[in-house]
Amino acid sequence: MGPPGRGGGRKGDVSEIAETHTPRAVSEVVDLVSALIRFDTSNTGELETTKGERECAQWVAQQLQEAGYETEYVESGAPGRGNVFARLRGADSSRGALMMHGHLDVVPAEAADWSVHPFSGAVRDGYVWGRGAIDMKDMVGMMLAVARQFKREGTVPPRDIVWAFVADEENGGRWGCQWLVEHRPDLFEGVTEAVGEVGGFSLTVPRPDGSERRLYLVETAEKGLGWMRLRAKARAGHGSFLHEDNAVTILAQAVARLGTHTFPLVVSDSVAEFLAAVAEESGLQFDPAAPDIEGQLAKLGTISRIIGATLRDTANPTMLRAGYKANVIPQTAEAVVDCRVVPGRQAEFEREVDALIGPDVEREWITKLDSYETTFDGHLVDAMNDAILAHDPAGRTVPYMLSGGTDAKAFAKLGIRCFGFAPLRLPPELDFTALFHGVDERVPVESLEFGTRVLEHFLLHS
Repeated sequence: MGPPGRGGGRKGDVSEIAETHTPRAVSEVVDLVSALIRFDTSNTGELETTKGERECAQWVAQQLQEAGYETEYVESGAPGRGNVFARLRGADSSRGALMMHGHLDVVPAEAADWSVHPFSGAVRDGYVWGRGAIDMKDMVGMMLAVARQFKREGTVPPRDIVWAFVADEENGGRWGCQWLVEHRPDLFEGVTEAVGEVGGFSLTVPRPDGSERRLYLVETAEKGLGWMRLRAKARAGHGSFLHEDNAVTILAQAVARLGTHTFPLVVSDSVAEFLAAVAEESGLQFDPAAPDIEGQLAKLGTISRIIGATLRDTANPTMLRAGYKANVIPQTAEAVVDCRVVPGRQAEFEREVDALIGPDVEREWITKLDSYETTFDGHLVDAMNDAILAHDPAGRTVPYMLSGGTDAKAFAKLGIRCFGFAPLRLPPELDFTALFHGVDERVPVESLEFGTRVLEHFLLHS
């Protein structure tokens, strides 16, 4: 089985790519990423309309089997929600295994809004284009390229590596990692550490002497993720009457209070370490207690959107539903709010939310995933830094907190220590954060090749 046949990718089957002077993994990573993008694995959040994961997972399994792996294909609680696992034995299997994980699903894309078809996997202008190019079929392609190279060349890493390609991350992992952790913990036997997405990319900062330093952000923490439903109930009636008890009005007022509220500033260890590192390299100063902290962060450029969002909880209304006719006041009105909570703040966050929405509005969690934070130290962190320096001597790894969420939330429940490290050396002018779930998502070819070399080095010394 091959990937869907839309044009735009490089020609030729991945298995037929000729050897060059570059490592096999580097020579095929672009083709792998392009092929992965051509699978439309759009996750709508609904079982009935989410598609493509089974076909993509089976193709991934085929690529691994071709290189000599034994694979296990698992559907996580619903038809078509495909996951693939494979294990590469290391020199010392008594050590805890390292899991490399990536998700195969992507958020939907409207083709009319794009410069290229979002599922073409087009390679042009030095980029691989398409939905998932950075979230996260770039990392999946790098993992697959290195996994194939290791197996074909008989490489034995220092420890066991579990390769995990999973479903449903873009909907919180209910039909992916959450189901797997609950129902198939045997798949993670012996795993003590894990590496996934949204880390390892470079941020270029100016230095006082006029030079530049590339900081490679390693995700050591992420905010809690909660999708909350608010519901107001009142008396239904005719739209022409006086109605002081109106469910739409009650809900709208509560949503407005919540949506415009500023939660208190909280600086976690990961954020403090990140700001200290940037200040050391750039000479910029950041005072989290200052009233203009957002203005100070703006000096970092586009990354300030992520960093600023990690300084406090957020509760952003995203959906509203009420009524069925213009002249009927409905009995019920509902809203959905996307909540992201700083580690250690969940109980206080919920108390603030209850005070803001008031006693006439009910709330319930549709999805509620815990925050996560680990320390920026240890052998694995050293291996990340060494791998970066081996291929970018001007680089430096620094910890940071992700304002969103990843599958690490589920794996942490098994006691696995998790990091985000998908290495990419990026052009300073590229607005990388805007590409996540954005139009014309794309990843530089050179970044993929760089990241594959770094990933290989990292896994050989992990």
